Amino acid sequence: MITTSQPTKVLYTAKVHTTGGRNGGSSKSDDGRLDIRHSTPGTPGPGTNPEQLFAAGWSACFEGAMGIAARKMKIALPDGMAIDAEVDLCLTEGAYLLQARLNVSLPGWERDVARGLVDAAHQTCPYSKAIRGNVGVEINLV
Repeated sequence: MITTSQPTKVLYTAKVHTTGGRNGGSSKSDDGRLDIRHSTPGTPGPGTNPEQLFAAGWSACFEGAMGIAARKMKIALPDGMAIDAEVDLCLTEGAYLLQARLNVSLPGWERDVARGLVDAAHQTCPYSKAIRGNVGVEINLV
């Protein structure tokens, strides 16, 4: 296991059993709350793909990190706040890689306050930390 520091407490462990991979496979969590089919990106039919799952997980986690940052800044997140996540599966010189964008909408906020909040969230969000230095990331205010 590679980590930068040892955790003092494990808050939660997600357990998911996956078979069959991207093309017709499935994943199911041990508690039954997640039960999905997989499909290859861009193909017709039912199922989702790892890139969509990553986009959903990262954007939900990032919104939580924004909430923590907002409380520390003693401000409330606005009604109508939203994050549109985009995760690209890329091919470069025969190798697969990801790049990603979070497009954050904070209606009614001044740009400098919004930028400070998303920058703080990006420093604390576990997903952002996990991909830092490994995935090209843009965090845009829209």
